[in-house]
Amino acid sequence: MAEEQSGQEKTEAPTAKKLSEARKKGDIARSTEVPSAAVLLAALFTLYVSGDSMLQAIMDMLRHYLDAAGQTQLMISGINNLAFDAVARSFRVVGPIMAVIVVTAVLANLLQNGPVFSTEKIAADITRLDPIKGLGNLFSKQMLAQTIKSILKVFLIGLIAYHEVKKAMPALLPLMDQEPWPILMFMARTAFWIFLKSAILIAILAAADYGFQRWQFMEKMKMTKQELKDEARQTEGDPYVKGRIRSLQMQMARRRMMEEVPKADVVITNPTHLAVALQYKAKSMAAPKVVAKGAGIIAAKIKEVALENEVPIVEDKPLARALFKEVELDGFVPENLFQAVAEVLAYVYSLTGQGAA
Repeated sequence: MAEEQSGQEKTEAPTAKKLSEARKKGDIARSTEVPSAAVLLAALFTLYVSGDSMLQAIMDMLRHYLDAAGQTQLMISGINNLAFDAVARSFRVVGPIMAVIVVTAVLANLLQNGPVFSTEKIAADITRLDPIKGLGNLFSKQMLAQTIKSILKVFLIGLIAYHEVKKAMPALLPLMDQEPWPILMFMARTAFWIFLKSAILIAILAAADYGFQRWQFMEKMKMTKQELKDEARQTEGDPYVKGRIRSLQMQMARRRMMEEVPKADVVITNPTHLAVALQYKAKSMAAPKVVAKGAGIIAAKIKEVALENEVPIVEDKPLARALFKEVELDGFVPENLFQAVAEVLAYVYSLTGQGAA
């Protein structure tokens, strides 16, 4: 089992961030068998569909050159024209199957992992020239697995070829009395079935190989618990630092809140656990505003600041609970509490001699 230098085992599934970084480096799960199988199957299908027309095109091309053999001038210009014409005619014959092979190879690679572009795999690396490391790679587990896979593939394909040839043996003797064309068709048919069955076998092996490569890649990408923590710190920030920042922000908010208590018109309590400071300016406010509120120690601090600054403190348990629960800091009193708050303010104004709007 893979272990880190710290001794921690890689037991955790890789994160999306690690997989993304590996992808940027060109490190992905990829099977070379998949494109090979896809290309072989696509080529065979193309031959099956357009084989007759391709063969007819080849026959027409041979007939054309045999008919024109006596008229060909063995001069440089004539030979060049003949060569260019032969290449053009040949490309028209094999062009479709070549296009199918190229497109299939590209799609087979794209379907495995999507488009991947990385220069790291092709960048110059002097460590790759290390003969000792190269010799070690020759006897690695991966190379051993590749060798066993290749031997198994050759053996199975040879078995398929042997079975098809053995099945076709009874039809060989009658071919001695046949024309070249039936003999050629017999050979093509036998070869086609050998290739088709071999392609199906290679496709099955390719699917198994891709699954194995995917599993091996995910095992290699596994992370230790410490790596997960380190990545979380890099992505989201150190939890200790974030907690410290949050604590400082709360302290600053409380300090600002306490600075607003001396400006309040009244502090409503329940009386020991909750405290809510209200401010009301008739000319600029549509409703009284909660400038400070708190529970427990904060409530005690609000009352302490209020006493120091001679802000009236009124005990009203239902109203204190309602304001603490329903109104956010710097929020305005809702309509359903207007009456109760107005009565408290009227009482305070009567004590202080202030006029109320």
